[in-house]
Amino acid sequence: MERQKAYKLIEEKVKTKNLVKHLLATEAVMEALSEHFGEDPEIWGLAGLVHDIDYDLTKDDFSQHGKLGAEMLSKEGITDEKILHAVQAHSGNEAPKTTLARALYCSDPLTGFLVACALIIPSKKIKDIDVPFALSRFKEKRFAAGANRETIETCKDIGLSLEEFIAIGLKAMQAISDDLGL
Repeated sequence: MERQKAYKLIEEKVKTKNLVKHLLATEAVMEALSEHFGEDPEIWGLAGLVHDIDYDLTKDDFSQHGKLGAEMLSKEGITDEKILHAVQAHSGNEAPKTTLARALYCSDPLTGFLVACALIIPSKKIKDIDVPFALSRFKEKRFAAGANRETIETCKDIGLSLEEFIAIGLKAMQAISDDLGL
């Protein structure tokens, strides 16, 4: 599936503007990670863009989150098993078995954490955040409590330190700050 078609699908299925921004942020982080690992940025970016396509339908039954998304995407023409597995596994309802799936699993909460970092500074601009600031906030368990620290720290399963992972994610999100409204 081409990105343009995937984005059109997101516009049809995703109801909230903030969730669309989250999908764009995750797409950017996943593309940056693909470049870091020498993987295909189109596949990795697409996985990030569509991973929460079923969120509005599964928010009351999280056990179906990811599974329903993979089914929806398959019906819409995404047949790449790596993408479908990553979408299913990102919610934690299935173990991530590939580097792509592991990357999506840890990137999903990272984007929310980095948005929270931006929103607490006076400018509310992600470009004004740096890695040391994000790392210091990461240690504060009550800050952005919804961003699961243990899940973010699984970046080690793809061979990245927390500092490296935050740096890659932050740079990727800073590059699309206008799209994110940050």
